[in-house]
Amino acid sequence: MNWQRAADEFHQYLAVERAYSPHTCAAYARDIEQFRAGYFDRAGVDPAVKKVDAIAIRAHLAVLFRNNDATSIARKLSSLRRFFRFLASRGVIEGNPARTIRSPKRRKALPRALEVDASFRLVEAPSDHRDPRAKRLRVRDAAILEILYGAGLRVSECSGLDTGDVDRRRYGGETVLEIRRGKGNKGRIVPIGSKACAALDAYLEVRPQLRDPKTSAQDPAALFLNHRGGRLSPRSVQRLVGRYAIAAHTDATPHSLRHSFATHLLDGGVDLRSIQELLGHASLASTQIYTKVSLDHLMTVYDAAHPHARKTTGLPADEKPAPVRGRKPPTR
Repeated sequence: MNWQRAADEFHQYLAVERAYSPHTCAAYARDIEQFRAGYFDRAGVDPAVKKVDAIAIRAHLAVLFRNNDATSIARKLSSLRRFFRFLASRGVIEGNPARTIRSPKRRKALPRALEVDASFRLVEAPSDHRDPRAKRLRVRDAAILEILYGAGLRVSECSGLDTGDVDRRRYGGETVLEIRRGKGNKGRIVPIGSKACAALDAYLEVRPQLRDPKTSAQDPAALFLNHRGGRLSPRSVQRLVGRYAIAAHTDATPHSLRHSFATHLLDGGVDLRSIQELLGHASLASTQIYTKVSLDHLMTVYDAAHPHARKTTGLPADEKPAPVRGRKPPTR
């Protein structure tokens, strides 16, 4: 079996048997093609599947260290491990040459969450933003921002919402969103608060006006539409969040709104298991990182408020520090 055929069969396995998303399959394909191209540059030929060894993989990683951080290299190595494990399971090769290679040590970055006040400024930006676009688009944008912050959705999940995913009947009159296309094709139910409901209702009133100006066509299923009546893409959602973040004088992305959702719930006393379910994390370990974010905030409050802590900062004992703003449970 030559390299190209092996790569094609691996891609088929991921897409069909594992049901991975097109984006995930494309990421694996890029990493495997990068290894092939690097091997070709060094040896002048494509790698022979049965002859690739740990030395060749380490040589590839050494080149990657010039322009990639540890996280990127670890992901690329993981792709190669998965590829060769697949070939070994099919009997194409005898063993996985990448199995014994350690991933580079990665520095764990904490999620970047906004203060509550900054989150409120951002989700309220469409109503204050002097944008020459039609009012109906600002109404749509307000609904998107409220749902991103109020439900903690990934940007792809928000873009992928259909009108039928808004359920107001099955759960005692509470409005929930049914996420059908979550990460790893996992579904979940997420409630939304009164502010998000009001913003969503306002958008649904103007949604019929979002049509192609030439054909009057409209995607009948997609919840969030662009000005031509088609489904709003994840990239478009990222751009609109960035635009309103500038207007709100904050540094925010759709994912930082998701982090803010989780961190503010934890600050408000919600348990980790519930937050795990709301975020759609497969493992509680992915959710536990928010305890570190919340603890960092707790230490900041302690250092600012406790009398002995104030003495260590050099402030006079009778001088009160500036109040710490923003970190109160969200009430939206």
